Amino acid sequence: MALSLQEVFSTLEDPRVERHKLLDILILTICAVISGAEGWEAIEQFGKDKEAWLRQWLDLENGIPSHDCIARVIARLEPAKLSECFIAWEQETDGGRSRGD
Repeated sequence: MALSLQEVFSTLEDPRVERHKLLDILILTICAVISGAEGWEAIEQFGKDKEAWLRQWLDLENGIPSHDCIARVIARLEPAKLSECFIAWEQETDGGRSRGD
């Protein structure tokens, strides 16, 4: 009896792993863009140039992610959720000043 594709390939180990934490990628990207980085390669280069500084706040267990990794992760984020996060952050950081706190 012939084996199905499912049976034949079921023993293969999935090599995919999440090498970089989402928060590391997001914070790296935000810091780089605020600092004037334009494009994925520039974000990666910013990370390499500022790695020691970034490590004060980020784990970066596997170093600075590649520009391809950064682009893939950012592209997979839901824009509405990302926008909600930015709005919440802005309200938290700026909200006290506008309320007179």
